[in-house]
Amino acid sequence: MARLTSIPVRDASEDNEIWANLREAIANSSGFESWQQQKKCSSDTLSLDTQVRLYLRETLETLAY
Repeated sequence: MARLTSIPVRDASEDNEIWANLREAIANSSGFESWQQQKKCSSDTLSLDTQVRLYLRETLETLAY
């Protein structure tokens, strides 16, 4: 029989730190920069957080096909 193990619980500050690091890595990628140019996105129109979320959504939708 399989042994069940508990999943460690993270607090919100850990999640925020993970998201901040991931957002930074994505924002510095060439794929994201190309996407920004194609979509004509800038920090004047959308926050970096929103841009990264849109980029991830579109990328995952493309991969799903």
